[in-house]
Amino acid sequence: MTSPTPPPRGPLGTATPNPAAAGDGDALHFCTTCAFSDACSSQGYDKTALNELHVMVDHVGPYHAGDYIFRAGEPFDSIAAVRAGMVKTFVDDSLGNEQVLGFALPGEVIGLNAIHGSRYPCNAVALDTVHLCRISFPRISMLASRMPGLQAKLFSLLSAEIGKAALLAANYRTEERMAAFLLDISGRYARRGFSAHRFNLTMTRTEIANYLCMAPETASRVLRRLSDEEVIAVKQREIILLQPERLALMAATDDAIE
Repeated sequence: MTSPTPPPRGPLGTATPNPAAAGDGDALHFCTTCAFSDACSSQGYDKTALNELHVMVDHVGPYHAGDYIFRAGEPFDSIAAVRAGMVKTFVDDSLGNEQVLGFALPGEVIGLNAIHGSRYPCNAVALDTVHLCRISFPRISMLASRMPGLQAKLFSLLSAEIGKAALLAANYRTEERMAAFLLDISGRYARRGFSAHRFNLTMTRTEIANYLCMAPETASRVLRRLSDEEVIAVKQREIILLQPERLALMAATDDAIE
């Protein structure tokens, strides 16, 4: 009897059995946290079209805290949706200092910024135990040309990446930046079916400060002030939004949590 064909391997990891990821979808439905699920379910694609997309997905992982998913300069051939855990993306400057670019939560996609240049322009590291759904970009691009809903979703994801960069570049005060950050994380969790008011910040305070372009002491001081004023509650890495409306006012946004 011939041996089974081994699962595909690539720069985004080794395909491994992952019951949590493999068991949450079927031939007609993606996982509930999948970045592409709404594109598929809302467009009424038939079983053949959905199956074409399903067979492109490799479940990869687990990655553990500190494991690299890809490194800057590696050839780009695939994007990946976070199935579980949190991923940090960052670059190193000429002096070797780290600049955090973002944090990817379950259901979000990493690797999109590598489309131009055909190489990953940044590093991606697991912050805790991470599982991914890896998708060949050349193949999904070809399929997207025949599935308008999927193509629109790819454009939407690219637009969101640009929007995050623009928000970070804005010259907001430290309190506004922290409030906007907490509301952004809250909203992203909520869109994937998790609690909007209670969640863990897997990243360290130093990583949050780096991302928000402020000193670690400043980030800690702002969080402490928000806690003292009972806008939020902080229990180690758990954050509880007690007054999301006040956070929205501080962030100069209308994105108050309902």
